[in-house]
Amino acid sequence: MRKALITAGGGTILGPMFKRSTLLSVGTALSCFALTGCIRLNGAGRPMPPTPYGQVPSARQLRWHAMEFYGFLHFTVNTFTDKEWGYGDEAESVFNPTDFDADQIVGVAKEAGMAGLILTAKHHDGFCLWPSAYTEHSVKNSPWQDGKGDVVREIGAACRRHGLKFGVYLSPWDRNYPEYGREAYLTYYRNQLRELLTNYGDLFTVWFDGANGGDGYYGGARETRRIDNRTYYDWNNTWQIVRDLQPFACMFSDVGPDFRWVGNERGIAGEPCWATLSPGDGAPGNTQANLNQGERPGTHWIPAECDVSIRPGWFYHAGQDDQVKTPAQLLDIYYASVGRGCCLNLNLPPDRRGRIHDNDVASLREFRRLLDATFAENLAAGARLTASNVRGKNRNFGPGRLLDGDRTTYWATDDFVFTPELALELPAARTFNVIELREHLPLGQRVDAFAIDARIDGAWKEIAKGTSIGNRRLLRVDPVATTQVRLRITQAAACPALAEFGLYREP
Repeated sequence: MRKALITAGGGTILGPMFKRSTLLSVGTALSCFALTGCIRLNGAGRPMPPTPYGQVPSARQLRWHAMEFYGFLHFTVNTFTDKEWGYGDEAESVFNPTDFDADQIVGVAKEAGMAGLILTAKHHDGFCLWPSAYTEHSVKNSPWQDGKGDVVREIGAACRRHGLKFGVYLSPWDRNYPEYGREAYLTYYRNQLRELLTNYGDLFTVWFDGANGGDGYYGGARETRRIDNRTYYDWNNTWQIVRDLQPFACMFSDVGPDFRWVGNERGIAGEPCWATLSPGDGAPGNTQANLNQGERPGTHWIPAECDVSIRPGWFYHAGQDDQVKTPAQLLDIYYASVGRGCCLNLNLPPDRRGRIHDNDVASLREFRRLLDATFAENLAAGARLTASNVRGKNRNFGPGRLLDGDRTTYWATDDFVFTPELALELPAARTFNVIELREHLPLGQRVDAFAIDARIDGAWKEIAKGTSIGNRRLLRVDPVATTQVRLRITQAAACPALAEFGLYREP
């Protein structure tokens, strides 16, 4: 049996040929893909990368995925009225932090390992943390900094100084504005959106939520107003403003368009949690999709964000100073969010001084110490890796790519090799209790199920298994001491493309 090289679809296909004189047509060549081991070659005879599978992330979504962990800052008049949702009738004079320090707030976030911060520029109460030209209900009429302050500007500038990305939340619902529920409000809302998009530098996200319509002050009307959330905000055209002015900003709502709500405010992703979703008409608040687990297959790449507050409430309340989540609770949330392929958005509410409270700071510091101690050393480093299949037998797709610390490189198999195995021979016996996997996201989510084995007492023993991998998969296991570990891909929709593998010891 010889092998034939034939050109199809801009590449070359390597496959078996049964008769020396047979000239394979393109149609015959495509049927070759039904045979295990077929691959495409480029013009230089080297194997081409796998074809992306299903929906894949955009460049802006890949930037968001890489952040993994960032924070929310809920701060407004509610901080001073001890409420979670303001009614909209709060006097501007209520907002008056006594010792506002943007660098302390952002510094705490950086020390915790966050990659960015999202500020509630306007919550449901309608009070604006920047001097908006379109309303008097803002910091420009508060006593703070004699009405010359701008929280959005100060937090954004502090983020740049500390190397964090900055994003804004602009509540679609406004319980203060007289025209809410009418056509004029959409013009007002879009004008405010443009202010935030053009005056505060690069934004990594614009965050919208689904609280829309109900009772409110509405300029003194003090009534209940209902809106049709499918049509009222004209979301496609509102989102387009963001695309035009901040093309790399990812947008959040319960159904995207760039990343979705995980379906709870506990920070817990589903098991599995797929990055794809079928959002229907895409109108926020009107999906029947499984937000917690995602959908496979899904019509769109809309990965999940896990949002949760470090306290029971989203805004600061002195009565909750002794209810800050412990480092152990934060670790559990991290593994159930980042460790399931999502991004974690942890809320840190500034207190009435305009700082992060000492209790929150202490918990975050210990949480970060534990994370750093866990992931300081990949215990798989130095292992000898043996794969059952390597794409085109080319080292560029070899298993060594899993340990090179580069997310852009990956181990891949030949097309239609869906269930390969990878063995790791460690330099010496090592004890670990955390396992890490990453897929190469530009090629989509390809793996449906996997298992991890360790060689114990001369026999392979399964120690972990899972389904979705995605951006990052972390599995906690009972401590395992061994010199040999095996990864088995037990089900896949396309040939696997894995970027990283790690073994770690959580203190």
